[in-house]
Amino acid sequence: MITVGCDVGSRTAKAVILEGDTIIASEVISAKLDPRESANDVINLTLQKASLSRKDIHAVVGTGYGQKEIQFADKLESEIVCHAKGAWWMHPSARMVIDIGGQDSKVIKMDNTGKVIRYSYNDKCAAGTGRFLEIMADALGVDLEEMGARASGSTEKISISSQCVIFAETEVVSLVNEGKDVNDILHALHRAMANRVASQARSLVVEKDVIMTGGVAKNQGVFDALSEGINIRMKTLETVDPQINGALGAALIAQDVYRS
Repeated sequence: MITVGCDVGSRTAKAVILEGDTIIASEVISAKLDPRESANDVINLTLQKASLSRKDIHAVVGTGYGQKEIQFADKLESEIVCHAKGAWWMHPSARMVIDIGGQDSKVIKMDNTGKVIRYSYNDKCAAGTGRFLEIMADALGVDLEEMGARASGSTEKISISSQCVIFAETEVVSLVNEGKDVNDILHALHRAMANRVASQARSLVVEKDVIMTGGVAKNQGVFDALSEGINIRMKTLETVDPQINGALGAALIAQDVYRS
């Protein structure tokens, strides 16, 4: 049985191809203005990687911000359910998922079967999302991919009190003008962002094991600060790109769709 999960978000589109219990191909691309185009592009690239065609696929499940435009999907499923499914499949001990994407953050609690119990979803405030990091990277003239590594070189603990992007950016400019080291500012930014998401997680009562997914999970500075904020050392997907977790969950659900 070969199934596909397709997750079309506001910033990226992801696809995973599963054959039984094996991920045979996955892909992450930047999202286009048209979600339909994003969906078609990412599925075609992933099929090409696996040397497959669409007729080889038994079932497809779509998820994400642009899921309604995934016209080739056999079923659409919520991001919350897909992220819980993917994380639990990779880590059956998981009881909470913290997913930080480009435009939103999700905290999901599940039981020992991966079923969602409660969740918290933030798409109103950029402070707890990847967009916060993008804006601050631009303000500091730092590459987004370098932020985590540079923050680890911090030698002075400073604070950024605001959790609002606009006010935090103003604080950053003031700190630069004061001559503060960029690495110290980056470390403070990671802690400010982590505090925002940690508060979101604590509202659901944090339980082990906690899995962090999404593109921001690749930022070691945020990962460490958030682990400290919830007082639990989180885990990641380790063997796969943390950005594909939603698509992975969708591909797993597609197996159930095919069986039914």
